[in-house]
Amino acid sequence: MSLSVNTNNGAMAALQSLNATAKALSTTSNRITTGLNVSSTKDDSAKYTTAQKLRGDLGSLSAVTSSLGRAKSTVDVAVTGAEQVSDLVNQMKAKATEASDTGIDVKSRTAIGSDLVALKKQINSIVQSSDFNGTNLLKTDAASTGKVSALLSTDTTQTLDVANIDLESGATTAFGASGATPDDTKLDLSGATGAATAATLATALGAYSDSIATKLSTLGSASRQIDGQTSFVSKLSDAIDSGIGNLVDADLAKESAKLQALQVKQQLGVQALSIANQAPQTITSLFR
Repeated sequence: MSLSVNTNNGAMAALQSLNATAKALSTTSNRITTGLNVSSTKDDSAKYTTAQKLRGDLGSLSAVTSSLGRAKSTVDVAVTGAEQVSDLVNQMKAKATEASDTGIDVKSRTAIGSDLVALKKQINSIVQSSDFNGTNLLKTDAASTGKVSALLSTDTTQTLDVANIDLESGATTAFGASGATPDDTKLDLSGATGAATAATLATALGAYSDSIATKLSTLGSASRQIDGQTSFVSKLSDAIDSGIGNLVDADLAKESAKLQALQVKQQLGVQALSIANQAPQTITSLFR
């Protein structure tokens, strides 16, 4: 090999090797820092594009989870209110049945009527208060807007709809209207026909109680469906997240071992370059 002060082939080869080592060291350090084997489309376009699509799917599933959560809360509030109304209607039915006994004096029957009015007010208060995020499934909804709808998947055409169950109109039919101008005539047991009125009321309350039981079953079924879909979406999100990791996550144990090897290789490369740079100095000995 000829000696030249203009061209140092050994130094250039050592420098190229050192640059390659530095580039590999930078790549490995980036993988360790980010935890990703593919952090950019420059690393692997196919894997990066697939991972980005899956990340988009995860974002959509997050929206589905939020939608299901809102629906679950709305339905749970309605269930709580309807169960309480059912308990109060059963109490009213028991009192009406007691008042239908012809052996009870008028004063006692009148007192029972007062209790029934108080229970009616409590039922109205519960129905009006069973609201979540502006939606009340228990109130009469002539406009058909008082319902809850939830996404079941990222396909926005797949929804779960829970209709308004309207306990308000049933209450009006059973024992009279509530609100600002209540109608308590069906609960007035003070007259001579108080026992007959109480018997009629007990029958109406029994029918209303059966209706509430059916509607509670509908709400319970919807709540269980929401729970099941929420569980599925959660598992699906975990599976997709794991899939993204399989595509782009770095093996940190492997990268750590590679980092140490590259650091040693870099040190040796610096020494090799230093030796190569000293080679042209031997030419000066020829001129002594």
